[in-house]
Amino acid sequence: MGTRSGPDSTRCDHGAPTTSGRDRDAWGGWLWWPAVVVSAPVAAAVVFWVSRMTYKHFVPYEYQYRPGTISGWVAKKLQRHASRRRKRQPIRVYLDGCFDMMHYGHANALRQAKVLGDELVVGLIPDSEVERCKGSKPVLCDDERYLLVDAVKWVDEVLTGVPYDLSPEFTQELFTKHRIDYIVHGDDPCLLPDGTDAYAYAKKLRRFRMIKRTEGVSTTDIVGRMLTCTRVNKFVQVDPSHREIARQFSEGSDMEGIPLEGQGDAFRKPQKIGVSHFMPTSRRIVQFSEGRVAKPNAKIVYIDGAFDVFHAGHVTILKEAKALGDFLLVGLHGDECIMERRGPHMPIMNLHERSLSVLACKFVDEVIIGVPPNITEDLIRTFNISLVVRGTLSETSDLGPVEEGRYDVATAKGIYREIKSPNNTTTGSIIRRIVENNKMYEARNAKKIMQGVDNRNKDSMPHR
Repeated sequence: MGTRSGPDSTRCDHGAPTTSGRDRDAWGGWLWWPAVVVSAPVAAAVVFWVSRMTYKHFVPYEYQYRPGTISGWVAKKLQRHASRRRKRQPIRVYLDGCFDMMHYGHANALRQAKVLGDELVVGLIPDSEVERCKGSKPVLCDDERYLLVDAVKWVDEVLTGVPYDLSPEFTQELFTKHRIDYIVHGDDPCLLPDGTDAYAYAKKLRRFRMIKRTEGVSTTDIVGRMLTCTRVNKFVQVDPSHREIARQFSEGSDMEGIPLEGQGDAFRKPQKIGVSHFMPTSRRIVQFSEGRVAKPNAKIVYIDGAFDVFHAGHVTILKEAKALGDFLLVGLHGDECIMERRGPHMPIMNLHERSLSVLACKFVDEVIIGVPPNITEDLIRTFNISLVVRGTLSETSDLGPVEEGRYDVATAKGIYREIKSPNNTTTGSIIRRIVENNKMYEARNAKKIMQGVDNRNKDSMPHR
């Protein structure tokens, strides 16, 4: 008989069955794939580890890739491009105002406006325009207000003689002649004598920017605090015939009132004035200080005082002091010691309010808040003071040397110098100026009340 043979099985010489070639190929295929699955990640991990170690060894750390490297590089390129473009064509912003009785609220508005652009242009409304629109002249004249605004460290340019009415023609002049990009104003309403929005045209062109008003201070509030002093303070005593205006500001008039919006014929008695409502924060002080530091071997000039109701006399003496050295350090006396020297209701502005006003001045580099009036050896050594200066004019200088011993240590060390005050303005002189023009302020207050009544009557009329 013939032997049976097939493709699936064979027999060896001894008759034992053997596996076919197809079975051996199938078994080898099953072994290959698990080997690939296991060895591939291992090989990839080995390659990654070797390359990483080699990369770290041969490539310096500053050139190695880190998360954010590419995005950081792009950001630096864009920032550099923006910086070059702004140098060629800076963004100019415009803020106008009266800036009467320049206080830290005005300075904060200028600071916020400067953040919105590269160059801040300030429009100073003249006395004639203020009188035409508000019914009375400012307390400070044009030259005094210009000096105060120009001394603010965030101001790059001051335009004088600008109109109170921001007409479309003048707005276009700002855009073309003065290259203004945006017009800035606070979030409080600003209405023209006819009741229309003073910034309507700029808003229509979408070239208007708004900043937040600083709460807790106003020119009227400061005037009220100053007039309160005239009733009890011997340094600012006024003629008895002028004391009625002081009583009205400090206590509120019995016959006048301010209409309450949306409450019919209800009127609110003017709030008693004389106490500061300012709430200081560390963030606000940091915003004003900008962290200036004296360079090594710099000549540090020190001047101290109250610097109450920051005025033109303060600006001029600070400018003179700064010219004597490289770094101007200002020491502000505390409220208690000022009250002991000058009497009740002094100072007009509290310590933190005065700190912000002085820090806003471009001639000041640093301020010591609440410094003792007597200069000590420790103060000179701690702040490395090279020169101590004092002006010839102060609030109490008319009474003679009432502060003996204040500069004895500086005099003994040969670093004390008295400089002539370039300006004779004092806080007391400003108070007397206000009192002497009491009729003008009474008329202005009456006009404000009548405008409020007219607006209330208009709001109560039915709308078609």
